[in-house]
Formats: sequence, C-alpha cells, structure tokens
Amino acid sequence: MAATQAAETVDSAGSAGVVGLFPPGTALDAAGALVLGGVPVAELAETYGTPALIVDEASIRARARRYADGLAARWPNSRATFASKAFPCTAVYRLLAEEGLGIDVAGGGELTLALAAGADPAGLVVHGNAKTEEELRLAVETGAGTIVVDNFDDIDKLEKILGVTGGEQGVLVRVTPDIRPDTHEAISTGQNGSKFGLLLPQAREAIARLRGSDRLRLDGVHVHVGSQILDLEPFAQAVEAVAELGEFAVYDLGGGLGSRYTYTDHPPTVEAYLDAVTDVAKRLLPADARILIEPGRSMVAESGVSLYRVVSVKRGGGHTFVAVDGGMGDNLEVSLYQQRFEAAVATRPTGGGELCRLVGRHCESGDTLSASVPLEDPRVGDLIAVPVTGAYTYALSNNYNGARRPPVVFVRDGEHRAVVRRETYADLMRRDLP
Repeated sequence: MAATQAAETVDSAGSAGVVGLFPPGTALDAAGALVLGGVPVAELAETYGTPALIVDEASIRARARRYADGLAARWPNSRATFASKAFPCTAVYRLLAEEGLGIDVAGGGELTLALAAGADPAGLVVHGNAKTEEELRLAVETGAGTIVVDNFDDIDKLEKILGVTGGEQGVLVRVTPDIRPDTHEAISTGQNGSKFGLLLPQAREAIARLRGSDRLRLDGVHVHVGSQILDLEPFAQAVEAVAELGEFAVYDLGGGLGSRYTYTDHPPTVEAYLDAVTDVAKRLLPADARILIEPGRSMVAESGVSLYRVVSVKRGGGHTFVAVDGGMGDNLEVSLYQQRFEAAVATRPTGGGELCRLVGRHCESGDTLSASVPLEDPRVGDLIAVPVTGAYTYALSNNYNGARRPPVVFVRDGEHRAVVRRETYADLMRRDLP
C-alpha cells in the first residue's frame, strides 16, 4: 500500500507528542495521517464507520509473549493468565489462548465466551465475589481447572455441587492482604474493606477447612490488590503477605500493572514488574511451587485505538467543545473512575493545538472523553483517535440513549478484519417481547 510504504514509524516511547501513546509500530503516512497496523485510519473509518475500536493484533501477541516468556525465564514452573474482564471478546480469548496463556474469567458469561473461543478448560481460573450456584456448577461441569474461593459460601456451594457430580475440584483461597495501592478507590481491591477475598485470619480458617474437605483440593492461595498500579511496592508486599500463610503448590499473584494512558504516566515495564514479584518469591516461596500471574489492563490497553467522527465544534464562554459520535456508551472509564485519556485529530496528530473538551453524544454532562486535550484545528467531519482504549472500553460498552455498541476491528500487516460487528437497531430490540 502506498500509504504504508511512505509511512514514518512513530516512536512508541512517546517522546514526540501524542502519537507515542499509540500501539507500537503505528506510523504516519506521507500526508501526516495515522496508519494503524499498516492500515490508514481513513480506510478503517470508511470501511467500518465510527465509532469503532481498532486493535493492533501484533501488539497484543507481542505483549503476551513478553509476559509469558519473561515469567518463565524467572520462574520456570509458572503460567501467565489473561484477566479477561479487561477485554472479554472471543477473538481476544482465541488470540491469547493461541499464545499459550491461561484465561481468568469472572462469571458464567466470560467462562462461556472463553470456551467458545477454544480456550483449554484446564487453564481457566474462575473468579467472582458473588458466584452463583449455577455459575459454579457450570465451572465444575466444564472442567475449569481452578476456582478461586472468595468466601465461605463458595465452599458450601462447591461441596454441595460435588456431592452430586462427584470428582474433585482444585481451588485457591483469595486473600485480602490489607494493602492499599495508589490507584482509584473503584479499582483498589486489596485493602481492608474490599468486597473481594478474605482477610488473613479468615483466610487461615478457610485454608484449614479446605484441607479437611474430601471434595475440594486446596492447591494454594490467590492475591490481587488492584488495577492501574504504577508502583512496584504493592506487588512485592502482596507476595510477602501470602507467604505468611504457609507453603502451597500454587501461588496466584494476580495482576494490576498500570498502563501508560497519558504523557505523565510512567508505569514500570513488564520486566520490572516480573522482577519485583519473582525476587520476593525466590526469597519466601517454595522453590517448587507454581506461580500464576493475571495481567489484564496491561496486556491489552495499549493495543486499542478508538476512532470517532466530529459531529459538532462549539466555542463560547472560554470553552471549546468538540463533540463526537461516541462517548460513555463505548468508554465508561472516564465516568467510573476519572481515567484520563489523550486524543488527536487522526489526520493531524501533532500533539498540539487548541485546548478542547472532547465530549460524547449522550445526554449526560458527565459524558466526557477528555476534559482538556489539545486538538489541531478540530472541524466537523474530522476523525478523532483516542489511544490506549484496548482495556475495559469493550467490556463496559452499553446501549445508553439507544447507542449501538461499536465494532471491534483487528489490524495487522496492512490487513484489517472485523471480529465484532457493529450492533444494529434490530439488535437493540432482540430481547424485547411483544
């Protein structure tokens, strides 16, 4: 393609403007427009419409190998497991299963999607603080390798189910280590007062009970302290906390490594994160234990780019509102926990320009994609590209104001394909009864 032949590769380290936040390998064509995975943004918008979630497939695969190979080099008896709530799409499940990762699922829906994508049931780790008996039965009957016990009710339900089905089920006890990382309260999960897991005294009680069970096999413990964590210390502290509980065959150390959403974000590298957890593990955990990790956001966030079309530009009262054809229907992170996103005019991604409030189409004043972002001469009809949207935007997409959820499009080596189609108005009514 002429556009990619003339393209200049963008520095993915982010040293020169907003383009540095886009997936590694993103380029600019001869006219200065973004090229994602070898495909010009204008071609993607023309083919699939807007809004649309564009995913760089090679970027996800590379990230998966970086996690899996890096962990194996530091702790051979280990497995990287994708925290699929970050992007529960069958195409993503299939891709990461192909790369050899296990899959962490929260609830029957994610479990069903993972199996439909061809994930190995033995590699499934089933989570949830309020797992229903139906969901636990589904996990047992489909052969899910590991169920994480979050409370004593999980134990009661599983023993009841296995009393009927027979067999044995491997479980981990989720531990709440009373660690509060520096992240938004809505995505902090390891502190006293979290709805997830058991504090250390209750965890010891659950461990003792499970060791006496003839139906549940206690494989080990699980810990997860939150998401979008930009400091390594909480991860090391979590390993220290579970080490206090004794020796087990399996230690699931969770995930939570942050992603670089803005110019000022400087998350640790994957390698630094792996060093932090395995260095402590080498001091405190049994050498023959199996270690699992569960990266989610940091696995997929940087691979996604949301494309929008400008519908209106309104200036007045010292503000410039740039309104696009999407918003909180396809990106709830801003509203839920005030995540900051950068953006650029996709055909003029200079990283400079007029400070604008990038807003959505929904009837809420809180429907904002970025409260203050520089956009180069924004005009009606322009394409707007928002980087680092591969995590949670698809998972949290919704039909507010009758919005149709956008397509998911994979790009790689100049090729593109839809892996999730755009919803239709007929889809909106599909579950309605006459």
